[in-house]
Amino acid sequence: MHTQLTTNSSKFEFVAKAGFVAKGIVYSLLGLITLMAAFNINGKSTGDTDKNGVFNFLYRQPGGQVLLGLLAIGLICYCIWRLIQAFKGSSNNSGDDKKKEYVKRARYFFSALAYGSITFQVVRKLFISASAGGNDSKESMARELLTKPFGQVLVGIGALILLGVGIYQLYYGYSEKYKKHVDKAVNEKSRKAMMTAGKIGYMARGIVWLLLAWLFLKAAWEANASNAGNTSKAFQFLQELSYGAYMLAAIAFGLICYGTFNFVRARYEKFM
Repeated sequence: MHTQLTTNSSKFEFVAKAGFVAKGIVYSLLGLITLMAAFNINGKSTGDTDKNGVFNFLYRQPGGQVLLGLLAIGLICYCIWRLIQAFKGSSNNSGDDKKKEYVKRARYFFSALAYGSITFQVVRKLFISASAGGNDSKESMARELLTKPFGQVLVGIGALILLGVGIYQLYYGYSEKYKKHVDKAVNEKSRKAMMTAGKIGYMARGIVWLLLAWLFLKAAWEANASNAGNTSKAFQFLQELSYGAYMLAAIAFGLICYGTFNFVRARYEKFM
């Protein structure tokens, strides 16, 4: 029985590690493409700075279909791991700890759904159409909500949710709550580098969520779904500001740091 439990734990840990590697690849490439778009390197523009742009970039590389297939497998692993975390056996917590546990489980579940949607985009590109473009999910959501009664209010609530996520990511990064993912066994120099990458990465991610919230708020205020959008539209808005290219480059660096932190987690974190 003990051997079987150890074997299952080892399999689950492999699934988690593969998932975090895939996530790290997505964010590192997104950061790289965003950096290129900031200064129009190699013809890249903000129109390429979303996850579909990442998948297109991989697909066009030598052996692109294989690379994209491996990424899809990794993302599936990430979804599985988040579902395992969401539905694993209940702890003996009670009171406030129990509530926190339920909130955490819900977060893991919605993370699995979100990355499941991203995985679908990869599979669609691989098996349905190599030229398949990803829909702007946030714009589509805003458009759908605006057709409902009190649509502007619903889109406004969506903006507040995105705002809350952004603020939480900034808080999570600034307070260094992510340090629980950094193995104490790592030497001090590597640990410091990991902590720095995590802080920059989470805070950059928080800023991206705030930009998405602002676009959603504009869509609600003007009752115009085209104002909402994904990262490519958010980065286009940022680039049009004074010194926008440099701000975009800073965000790109943060996304690369976040991707790197996911690689580090895959290498060092004890998942089971």
